[in-house]
Order: sequence, then C-alpha cells, then structure tokens
Amino acid sequence: QVQLVESGGGLVQAGGSLRLSCAASGRTFSSYSMGWFRQAPGKEREFVAGIIRSGDGRTYYADSVKGRFTISRDNAKNTVYLQIDSLKSEDTAVYYCAATQRWTANMRTADVGSWGQGTQVTVSS
Repeated sequence: QVQLVESGGGLVQAGGSLRLSCAASGRTFSSYSMGWFRQAPGKEREFVAGIIRSGDGRTYYADSVKGRFTISRDNAKNTVYLQIDSLKSEDTAVYYCAATQRWTANMRTADVGSWGQGTQVTVSS
C-alpha cells in the first residue's frame, strides 16, 4: 500500500484560499486513483474530490464544493493537491488524503486502501 502525508492546512479567514498537498511514497503512484475526504467534529467522514489514476485525469467533486475546490496530481512528484478557494466556515474539518487502486474518481470510504494522517483546516468568519 502507498503511504500518504498531507500538508498545507491551517487557519484562514472566510473567503480565503488554501492549497493542500499529499505526498505519496512508492514508485507506483500513477496506478492509484487519489482523493480527498474531510471530517468535521461530530460528523462522518465525507468525500470531497477525486482524480482517476494513470493518465486519465478525470475528476469528480462533491456537490458542496463544486466550483470552489480543484483536485490535481503531479505523477512525477508523487503528489496530489487540493486547491480550496472561497473558503466557508462549513469547510472547517480535518482533510484526509486517500488512495485506491480502483478506476474511480467518485470514491466511497470503502474503496480507500490507504489514508493519510489528516490536516486541519479551520475557517474563521
């Protein structure tokens, strides 16, 4: 399984932007579909965005983040990114990077084979 390490979280004002990064170990990063999930206090972990493996590059987003979040990947750097714009207070959560060997961008929690440790995003109003 691939090992994942997130970075880039922090405290930001509403309307601001952040870019989260997820660095993956191993030489087979391109064979994994990658995704981001988030978990707010007292809530279940939810899917945010995904990008299909290899050179396909197709993406999928949760309705709540469409138009504000952008997922991308750099296979040469073994890294997946989540650009978050127009942050809202409801975006406050721990954000987790996820990897699956399934050919899917619309990930379910059950699809995920590897999780990162999470990075906190806090949006102040």
